[in-house]
Amino acid sequence: MQQTFKNCLLIVSGVLTGVVITWQLTATAQQSASLPLEELRLLSTVFGSIKREYVEPIDDKKLLTDAVKGMVGSLDPHSAFLDTKDFSDMQEQTQGRFAGLGIEISSEDGLVKVMNPIEDTPAAKAGLQAGDLITRLDDKPVRGMTLDQAVRKMRGEPGTKITLMILRKSEDRSFPVTLTRAEIKVQSVKAKIFDDNILWIRITSFQERTVPDLARRLTESYQKNPNIKGVVLDLRNNGGGILQGAVGVSAAFLPTGVEIVSTKGQSQSSKLVYKAEPDNYRLSEPNDALANVPAIYKKIPLVVLTNAYSASASEIVSGALQDYKRATIMGKTTFGKGSVQTVRQITADTALKITTAYYYTPNGKSIQAYGIKPDIAVDQNPEGDPFDVLVTREIDSENHLKNKQKAEDQLMSEREKRRMAELQALEEKNANMTPEDRAREKAKKLPEFGSEEDFMLSQARAFLTGREVIKSKSKLE
Repeated sequence: MQQTFKNCLLIVSGVLTGVVITWQLTATAQQSASLPLEELRLLSTVFGSIKREYVEPIDDKKLLTDAVKGMVGSLDPHSAFLDTKDFSDMQEQTQGRFAGLGIEISSEDGLVKVMNPIEDTPAAKAGLQAGDLITRLDDKPVRGMTLDQAVRKMRGEPGTKITLMILRKSEDRSFPVTLTRAEIKVQSVKAKIFDDNILWIRITSFQERTVPDLARRLTESYQKNPNIKGVVLDLRNNGGGILQGAVGVSAAFLPTGVEIVSTKGQSQSSKLVYKAEPDNYRLSEPNDALANVPAIYKKIPLVVLTNAYSASASEIVSGALQDYKRATIMGKTTFGKGSVQTVRQITADTALKITTAYYYTPNGKSIQAYGIKPDIAVDQNPEGDPFDVLVTREIDSENHLKNKQKAEDQLMSEREKRRMAELQALEEKNANMTPEDRAREKAKKLPEFGSEEDFMLSQARAFLTGREVIKSKSKLE
């Protein structure tokens, strides 16, 4: 196992897709496979026709690269061929520093979907929200672009501008937002101690520095206030990051050596188990970053906050802490991305990201398409979250991978009934709203995570201090 971790860097590509992936740092010998001659003849025929008859000459390399991208991209929402630019972007993202707008994205119905506007970035400052759909980039429609092409369009030199056309379904409107690109330096761990002696720890994404930064925040917080009564681990809008980060964050609150997550796939190399041990989460730092964290954090009452945009690595942490009954999960059901991708270098500057396994919680539960359900469902707003019915998750993706443990047909039927009931209630509410009510609804903004006005956080604090919790009004939960 130790040798496996020396050879592999395990990351979750939250910036683009929020799925667990294993990055093989060295090229591996490819197993021989028999190629279907009839289909190869078809490919050759189509290639020749394009070369001879297309309205303009097309470069051979572009044609073949696009063919490979199409072949891999048709497998599932998370497999992809990474060309030179894509591969470089992935390396930048895992280090927590890149140039762009500061949004974690996925795709929905051919559009770009905002998973998380990263805090303290141009996107967050402009008021973009999780769930927003981007329909145009400058004068170019997004529909028809691949996700990679959209990412390239949004990236650029710091100081340059781009205009996004935003579709916000919760407000039933589209509007333009002009952003100035900047170098994104993500601070993945934030901390705050409230007057009721509750420590709030927010992890925005799992990066190379997340585990040592968490260790430092936990240690400093205890030194400032040794009377901490409980911890709120906030994983809302966290779309993923480096898998070692998820293992290390879990290890900070669990006994040493317990299983955090396992992976299983077709090949023997995909069958792995990751435990709360330094060799399973240590990256560039020479020593165990968690070695000097106060022991109180192994037993102090713990709440984990999740929502529909908590994906992949966030779900690994939530699932492990829930299975061991170490934490109470509060909030909303998570996104449901439970597949493992392996990124293998094909050449010096290209790679193949391909789905190789599912991951499982310590109790052997697959969260693929289903997500982690909270122990206590809580809304983001005091009056409820009626627009949750418009939120889509992994299970809503057209070609998502199926969960092999559960029958999706029954789940989708029950889910659709609840969605229809919620939609009807939303329509009735909208029908009774005055123009003034609609204007107030559109002007309403969610409070900043970690503020005194953060309702979901206030309910977590109430739970930890023995006060009554106001549970979710949503039929979807």
